[in-house]
Amino acid sequence: MSTKLRQLGPQPQAATEAPTSRRSPQPRGPAHLWKRLVLGPALPTAQLKHERLGKPTALAVFASDNLSSSAYATEEILKVAVPAVGAVAFSLVMPITFAILAVLAILLFSYRQTIKAYPSAGGAYIVTKDNFGLLTAQLAGVALLTDYVLTVSVSVAAGVAAITSAIPGTFPYRVWMSVFFIWFIAWGNLRGVRESGRMFMVPTYFFVVMMFVLLGTGLARAFSGDLQQLPLPDDVAATTGAIGVFLVLHAFASGGAAVTGVEAISNGVPAFKPPEWVHARSTLMWMGSLLGLLFLGLSFLALKLHALPTE
Repeated sequence: MSTKLRQLGPQPQAATEAPTSRRSPQPRGPAHLWKRLVLGPALPTAQLKHERLGKPTALAVFASDNLSSSAYATEEILKVAVPAVGAVAFSLVMPITFAILAVLAILLFSYRQTIKAYPSAGGAYIVTKDNFGLLTAQLAGVALLTDYVLTVSVSVAAGVAAITSAIPGTFPYRVWMSVFFIWFIAWGNLRGVRESGRMFMVPTYFFVVMMFVLLGTGLARAFSGDLQQLPLPDDVAATTGAIGVFLVLHAFASGGAAVTGVEAISNGVPAFKPPEWVHARSTLMWMGSLLGLLFLGLSFLALKLHALPTE
């Protein structure tokens, strides 16, 4: 009886009492409203899984840097070789291009394995830290940060140079145009993964389509015999020199700009839709294949046309 009375007795009230006060949200000033206007509303953590990228969008986001480098990699080879050996430099274009494509193939299959082994993001820092220690990983991380800064500057400068070449009247505004494009890229990335994907899809795929139109037209004219070489300036035609090992290595290093950005997909595996590593590997191979075709085609046309890099 006493046991039943204890069970039927009054229960503790602490567990049923609701808190009498709740912390009020902090007031939001003009800075918060301006940030929301520019970058959009903040997303709750539970909604992040809906921000994952499909392969077409991810290719535009992660491969834009890598694919754009194909537009100036051949030019970088010629910038080194032409002043040293003149017209003989064109004999170096295709061998150096094939050497860089071999390096690209090694990188692609290396990162393909890394993506599967590190599906939570297999960047150079994490992989190096697990296999070689913290100090080596820090060196790799610093190298990546330097690479990212140089990639933005070189890509933007090359893009603005192409615009000013097509529209000479914009040449005096090239610095302000470069600053605007850097700001635009930063703003697009700060708005979120999906938003930046939508923004970068249009210019990325427009670039790829236009490159294939250029290469298709050029190759058709080359094989039909309708592609004529450009006349060489007198100073280039008169320049002679011996092709040395250092010159070849220097040109190879400069043309290595073509493989910048290959690591971007392995760094961003969690941004893909499930299964993340499967979609990331597929996108990586598409990116590498497109880059190889664009770079090889431009080098071939540069050889056939004897196109020279100019300011």
